[in-house]
Amino acid sequence: MARKPVSDPSGGPVGGGAHSARLDAEDLDRIQAGLRQAVHAQERMCQLLDAVLAISSALDLRVVLHTITDTARQLVRARYAAVGVLGREGEFAELITSGFGTDQSRSAGDEMPHGAGLLGDLVRDPRPLRVDNVVTHPHAVGFPEGHPIMTTLLGVPIRVRETVYGNLYLADKADGPFTGEDQDIVTALAGAAGVAIENARLYERLRQATEEFQRRLLPPMPRPEGLELQARYQPSTETPRIGGDWYDVIHFPGKVCCLVVGDVMGHGLESATIMSQISNMLRVIAFEEREPPSHILHRLDEVLHALHGGPLATVLVARLEPAAGGGRLMRWSPAGHLPPLLVTADQETCYLHADAGLPLGVDPTLPRPDNEHFIPADSTVLLYTDGLVEHPAEALEDGMRHVAEMAAARATEPLPHLCDALLTHRRGHFHDDVALLAARVTH
Repeated sequence: MARKPVSDPSGGPVGGGAHSARLDAEDLDRIQAGLRQAVHAQERMCQLLDAVLAISSALDLRVVLHTITDTARQLVRARYAAVGVLGREGEFAELITSGFGTDQSRSAGDEMPHGAGLLGDLVRDPRPLRVDNVVTHPHAVGFPEGHPIMTTLLGVPIRVRETVYGNLYLADKADGPFTGEDQDIVTALAGAAGVAIENARLYERLRQATEEFQRRLLPPMPRPEGLELQARYQPSTETPRIGGDWYDVIHFPGKVCCLVVGDVMGHGLESATIMSQISNMLRVIAFEEREPPSHILHRLDEVLHALHGGPLATVLVARLEPAAGGGRLMRWSPAGHLPPLLVTADQETCYLHADAGLPLGVDPTLPRPDNEHFIPADSTVLLYTDGLVEHPAEALEDGMRHVAEMAAARATEPLPHLCDALLTHRRGHFHDDVALLAARVTH
């Protein structure tokens, strides 16, 4: 007798193979789609984290603004990007652009957006703005002459401590209109951008305060007959720190000048205090000892050991004395310091290498070397601390060569221009503090 198939409560046969297989395939499709979505979300999250790290790695405000613009454009694959910085009255004070060929920034005095169109919508109502067709939008006012025609737009405000600092604009996504996901990601990036901007502004205030404190410890430049003097102090641009770098000029009778440049080991208020003490002691000892420079350093080392236990510092003391027939005779003694750089009027440069001696604070009983070199009229002697030529990513010889090449190229320019140029050879970024003292023989 034939057996009937067993039915489930719904009336269908148990184990209906075709129907069960169809459900399994649909479930599998849903699982695969979910996995693809999860992978995509993870990739976007990783991209967002990379973008946040990129804009958080800089402390200079100019660098931060350009990094925000470039990073946002790459994050959502937009062709154009801009950060509009707002002034106190809500006007555009600066515009940082990316993707326009030669990327640039425009500030007050340049032609700026007037805020009458879509860009102004975001200023007046600081909420995310997404437009699929810019040209047909009722608030669009067209593009200025020479401006690329844009189709899609995504804008989000950038807030710093609940105040709208500016707006981030993105235009013409590579694969269609901007999505809600793009808006969420750019909004999150704008939040991180606000923190990075605030950090950069705090850094700038700290850097200015540090620099002002340091400059107050340094002397004004005298105007001795027959010499032109210039000095520069540049604090480290990587981390604002009070340092131990200094320079000094001591004017003796008989047209003799004593030039000093030095660097106390370490950073912080303690180093700056020691630097000030060493500088003051050296002035007194220099008037007492007068010459040769090695005696000044020897006596200074003895006093420092007796009073302060011998703090470590590199110093170079140089006397510029009138020479027969014009020019100057330079007599100098280094205490572990880098050599002077001689720059002649015919654009020749030469480091005056000699026995560098030991830094102060090592052994005050050891003798110190003296050196002599004739400095022709219209030539310049540069004394400097190691921050000018040293960088962790570059060999010392390369740094010294770059400084010499720049000094040679500016040898005939006014001395202030030469000194300013030397502080731009790393695009204004220095790993360590720089003290620079320049003396040009005029007759």
